[in-house]
Amino acid sequence: MKKILTAAVLMLNSSVALALQPSPVPLQDVRITHGPFLHAQQTDLHYLMVMDPERLLAPYRKEAGLPNTAENYPNWEDTGLDGHIGGHYLSALALMYASTGDKQVLERLNYMIEELSKCQQAHGNGYLGGVPNGAKLWQSLAQGDIRADLFTLNDAWVPWYNVHKVFAGLKDAYIYTGNQQAKKMMVLFSDWMLELSKNLSDQQLQLMLRTEYGGLNETLADVYDITGNQAYLTLAKRYTDLSLLNPLLEQKDALTGLHANTQIPKIVGVARIAQLENNKAWHDSADFFWQTIVNHRTVSIGGNSVREHFHPSDDFSSMLESVEGPETCNTYNMLKLSRLLYEGNGDLNYIDYYERALYNHILSSQNPETGGLVYFTAMRPNQYRVYSDPQKSMWCCVGSGIENHAKYGEMIYAEDDDQLFVNLFIDSKLNWQAKRVKLKQTTLFPDADTSEIEILSIPASSAKFGLNLRYPTWVNAGELKVTVNGKAWIITAKPGEYVQLERQWQAGDKVTITLPMKISLEQMPDKSAYYSVLYGPIVLAAKTNPFPNEQLDFIADASRMGHIAKGPTCEPENAPVFISDGTQFLKEIKKMPSSTLAFTTGDAKLNLGEKLELIPFFRLHDSRYSVYFGQSSADNWQSLQTRLAQQSKLAAALAASTLDLVQPGEQQPESDHFFEASKSEAGLNGTRHWRHAHDWFSYQLNAKGETQPVLRLTFFGLDNHREFDILIDEQYLATVKLSGDKGPDYFTQSFPIPAKLLKDASQPLRVKFKAKPGSIAGGLYEVRLMKPERK
Repeated sequence: MKKILTAAVLMLNSSVALALQPSPVPLQDVRITHGPFLHAQQTDLHYLMVMDPERLLAPYRKEAGLPNTAENYPNWEDTGLDGHIGGHYLSALALMYASTGDKQVLERLNYMIEELSKCQQAHGNGYLGGVPNGAKLWQSLAQGDIRADLFTLNDAWVPWYNVHKVFAGLKDAYIYTGNQQAKKMMVLFSDWMLELSKNLSDQQLQLMLRTEYGGLNETLADVYDITGNQAYLTLAKRYTDLSLLNPLLEQKDALTGLHANTQIPKIVGVARIAQLENNKAWHDSADFFWQTIVNHRTVSIGGNSVREHFHPSDDFSSMLESVEGPETCNTYNMLKLSRLLYEGNGDLNYIDYYERALYNHILSSQNPETGGLVYFTAMRPNQYRVYSDPQKSMWCCVGSGIENHAKYGEMIYAEDDDQLFVNLFIDSKLNWQAKRVKLKQTTLFPDADTSEIEILSIPASSAKFGLNLRYPTWVNAGELKVTVNGKAWIITAKPGEYVQLERQWQAGDKVTITLPMKISLEQMPDKSAYYSVLYGPIVLAAKTNPFPNEQLDFIADASRMGHIAKGPTCEPENAPVFISDGTQFLKEIKKMPSSTLAFTTGDAKLNLGEKLELIPFFRLHDSRYSVYFGQSSADNWQSLQTRLAQQSKLAAALAASTLDLVQPGEQQPESDHFFEASKSEAGLNGTRHWRHAHDWFSYQLNAKGETQPVLRLTFFGLDNHREFDILIDEQYLATVKLSGDKGPDYFTQSFPIPAKLLKDASQPLRVKFKAKPGSIAGGLYEVRLMKPERK
């Protein structure tokens, strides 16, 4: 057996325990053959082929000074993050080819590589990217001129994050298709990074890594693994953010307030480096991060974060209030981390999470008809999702999304010497090349609770091996059944372990596994009175229709913030709540007699009076929905209803009077409002983000035609000795003086904007906060543009 980082236990019929270090079977050796994952894969393939390679190549050609045959795609692709989707596209094509063998996909990928090679050659130094004005940016960084903020680096929008996508795409093109040109380009890019970084101190690099940089350390580690050049692994470690890693090395959770998808890829890189150099401390830190996220910061669908940030682990109220719930990119990266950690010790906790997130977040994030992809999956009851348009929407979750649905075969099966592991119950075929064994898995899971594995062909020399079936934790102890050629197999394994079938196998042998599922509840992690309903690992949800005559637009527009649902939010008092003594309502939820999963709330008492139908969340689209349901006793219901109504009235009034809103110090809200700054910093005060500047910072706001809007700012009462001017399109509006005399609380101040300061109320305005000499502008905790009060 291979050397391992941590011991894990495989339970055998003979009660022998084996240490594990399984590796997922190569993606190209697995084929999805039926069911929802095949449909999602085929839908994604169509989406990929509809995308225009010329428009994806445009940012690269522009930066390389080459002739262009098309314009950039809109949205994030022409507002600063130019080229990032093109990088994801390489990975998605490579994964899709590995999963399907489709020659058209390979031709498209090879064309992209050839054209990108021309761009790299035009730069002449190994660089490849679509970052606007990249040559000037990279030169300034190489010379030690580093001005780093949360998502801007020398005034560019997350440039390292951007170019990481094409870097990873080249790596994937080589790994999954064997494209030698992609390998050469990947090494040239790595050498360019070495050259850029060689004169920078570790301290300078750490300053630069304050800005989101994706998974650069992971890809550099991969390049080391491919080439054997130690310089790339050394650079991978230098491109690891120690401000995140150090607390994790001490097993400390210091994640609250951090931008979630900035951090997760960094730890994927930590886990990959640990794997390659057998670094136990780094491996344990990555595992602690995983445990912290999954066990304390994750909702039932497998996602995490609100407005892209980690909220306090003991307060999920914002998860139930915000329309910007778990981000798909986060789960994409958490699955990467789960895979790496599973490879270290075969612990099935990683697979339990992987399965939960795969079915309930990743699969649900694609519209099964249009192929459109979801950014935020809100947990707010009665909310809805918007889906991408393949020609207009170019968000990060589109990039990771086109990859997600191209690699569903990657974790179904794993291998370790003469052991084969079945981790997921997905209709598929496997060509196990190590043993020259072919088999198929036939299942209607989750609509049925059985799966059959048949040996299709097997050479005599490989006839004996261990077939290990995952015993999921959602199956009760003693209830899982296995038969081999119709004969019951004695099971000694427990939930969370493998059942090993060690025998002499022959072609035609059939193994049937029965996985009885049960209905269950999962409480919101902060133990508030909200519950998600599950059947086995499948999250159930209800379609809701609080506004019967509304017309919602489920397809996003091309605007910078098109990924956020813009329709009205529903009052919390009109969300489904079970009136029940504790969780007794679970007894009333019954499975309906249909071929596909569907349940009714039956005789359970609901505040709205009517029964609900519950279906798998991954099948619920183009509708408002509820994933979490409130619970209240009959005695407390009226007071809860009154409190919810008061809260919603205040929230509705504020929303109705708000024209635009920025949360300073939060990445996407600031970038969506075209943040600019000089000598600016951002941070966290308790759980609230702030921004200030020793010079100035500004946002672009939309008055939506209002000729006399009001600027309302939120400050912290103890901030002292701060004086700054507010400018509207460089015209003076007011001076703010903060004296620290309002105590340890937040307060607001309003500044009416006269019509004379607005050139055109239908066009965006720029509000700037400029520090007086020797002072500080801010800190600001909220910037809200509002309608004036009218009598």
